[in-house]
Amino acid sequence: MIKIRPVSDLRNKFPEIEKIVNKGNPVYLTKNGYGSMVVLSLKQYEELVQDIEFKLDEADIQAQKTDVRYKHKDVFNRIRKRVKK
Repeated sequence: MIKIRPVSDLRNKFPEIEKIVNKGNPVYLTKNGYGSMVVLSLKQYEELVQDIEFKLDEADIQAQKTDVRYKHKDVFNRIRKRVKK
């Protein structure tokens, strides 16, 4: 179940928010009725960015092996073609 709380709960009810997050559930915080931020455990955050970090490391290694560089326009055009398939 999605947990939505006012951002003031982060200050006023931190232990409660911490328990929810440590159980593996993100907490969505609102400010003045609008979405403001999401609180995740470190483990959840690491899982979220782990693949991205790995791919960036791969790209760095590949870039060191070659002098070939692509313009951003070419890269995004290739991505758009793949997404449309």
